[in-house]
Amino acid sequence: MSARTLVVTGGHGVLGKAVVAAAVADGLNVAVIDHAAAESFSAEVLEVSGVDLTDPPAADAAMARVVERFGRIDGLLNIAGGFVWQTMDDAKPAWDRMFALNLTTALNASRAALPHLKASPEGRIVNVGSAAALKAGAGMGAYAASKSAVHSLTEALAAELKSTTVTVNAVLPSILDTPTNRADMPDANPADWVAPSDLAAVILFLASPASRAMTGALVPVTGRV
Repeated sequence: MSARTLVVTGGHGVLGKAVVAAAVADGLNVAVIDHAAAESFSAEVLEVSGVDLTDPPAADAAMARVVERFGRIDGLLNIAGGFVWQTMDDAKPAWDRMFALNLTTALNASRAALPHLKASPEGRIVNVGSAAALKAGAGMGAYAASKSAVHSLTEALAAELKSTTVTVNAVLPSILDTPTNRADMPDANPADWVAPSDLAAVILFLASPASRAMTGALVPVTGRV
């Protein structure tokens, strides 16, 4: 019960699973909060499924489940989110959906976890932004705008928490090497992309006590040069 406890939202996705596996291997307590149905993680991982993180009371209740199990929360990894490629003339704009999935989930999870993170000697929030939000291309407007908002949330919350023990940082990955991306881009070279395990390693560093000198950082993770 004395081990650090990390909460991973969106833990059932490709990146989430990589983060959970690495955190468990490091001997950390891990809780997964996700809207999706339960996955078959190892028995020591707490799974809180069916959670709508766009709803603040649902986020509060999920964090309470984590504290009930582990007695503490030391890190929140906001991995929950979504992606859509859509041009401006689409008949059903996805802007509200992108902001709900990428920004609102991170905001509500952070607000729900903050009282517990402030009680930790080394509280950490790590958000997932996007390198694509630094210069949006065609069809990337809704997604990039929502991730830009995540960047601003990271910077603002870091400033607000400067006098506490809680740090707030974000990773800005480029294309992840996932089965979906390989199927969607068959002519691309996945070696140029970011392996989920490599991104997980950066996220876990930012969630560790070793990152205590970093807050408000937007860290590019863009694969090989």
